[in-house]
Amino acid sequence: MLVMPVSASGSDHMLLGLFDDAVSLNPEVNGFPVLSSLHVQVVRMTMVWGGRGGVANKQPVHPADPTDPAYDWSRYDQAVERANDAGVQLLLTIVGTPAWANGGQPPVFAPTSASDLQAFSYAAAQRYSGTFLDRRTGRVLPRVSMWLAWNEPNNPVFLQPQFAKVNDKWTTAAPAAYAQICNAVYSGVHSAGGPEQVACGATAPRGSNAPSSSRPSISPLAFLRSAKAAGMRTFDAWAHHPYYGIPSEKPATRGRGSAIELGNINELVNTVTSLYGDKPLWITEYGYQTKPPDDFFGVSWPKQAAYLKQAYRIAKANPRIGLFTWFLLRDNTSLGGWQSGLETVDGKKKPSYDAFASLRP
Repeated sequence: MLVMPVSASGSDHMLLGLFDDAVSLNPEVNGFPVLSSLHVQVVRMTMVWGGRGGVANKQPVHPADPTDPAYDWSRYDQAVERANDAGVQLLLTIVGTPAWANGGQPPVFAPTSASDLQAFSYAAAQRYSGTFLDRRTGRVLPRVSMWLAWNEPNNPVFLQPQFAKVNDKWTTAAPAAYAQICNAVYSGVHSAGGPEQVACGATAPRGSNAPSSSRPSISPLAFLRSAKAAGMRTFDAWAHHPYYGIPSEKPATRGRGSAIELGNINELVNTVTSLYGDKPLWITEYGYQTKPPDDFFGVSWPKQAAYLKQAYRIAKANPRIGLFTWFLLRDNTSLGGWQSGLETVDGKKKPSYDAFASLRP
């Protein structure tokens, strides 16, 4: 199929997002007024199916019923209402498999039966359809219209195994597992009715493509093609995380090798087009870490602010990008975590805070 280059006319509809579960899912602190003051339109939030803090760590008798007593929606109910009060949309990322659904393995292993995930996705979409009456409170819960199936499935931190040995030969395993995950979440959410949008992917920017390495992973274009070949049917948007690879790379730098960064994002756009048509692309994570506190992978505070604006302009100029999401609001408390916040861990605003606030979606 001939793939035409994307237009340079730009996007007038791109939404501005932010992803920081420590702020949005903290029951003790309501961070949504701050996010709203920053003109954030979409807050991405992790909805844990199974694992630590999971909604469904107990096996439900009626998995498609959001009122099944095995489900614990409490912190999500609170977050959805807080977001609604602040006038902010939510993008809920369904991730993590309960032990009862994958033979007792850790949450990074796919469900044994995709129907379990489809039923959960249906229950979640029903609960947050904007028509569900919470009988405990007597209130109709607000609607969530944006959903995402899993996180970085080409990264072994989030989906295992990435490869499997068949007849003494390595073959990819994660794309086939993810094809079923995407299909299940897409079908489950859309079966609940309404014009919800379901994104698949949220691919990491690079992969080793080396099954016997210490961190076997799959490059994003290879992963997308393999998932398509394995039966991934469709989605409303493809999500991706075009992070830089080394601190000297600017937002416009082309990814090295098979990496897909902002500088060569049209390679991904064109591949999506060739396989699925002109679906939009959602950037569901992006950011630059700062030095201090990260002396290894960070850039200076002024550079972070400048790169944030540059990245936003690059995304805004691309008519196929419908969402640009920054990660994080506040630095991670652990130096081993991410330090790409607009604020330090103790709440001091970096120059990027005002840079983000100056963006006008």
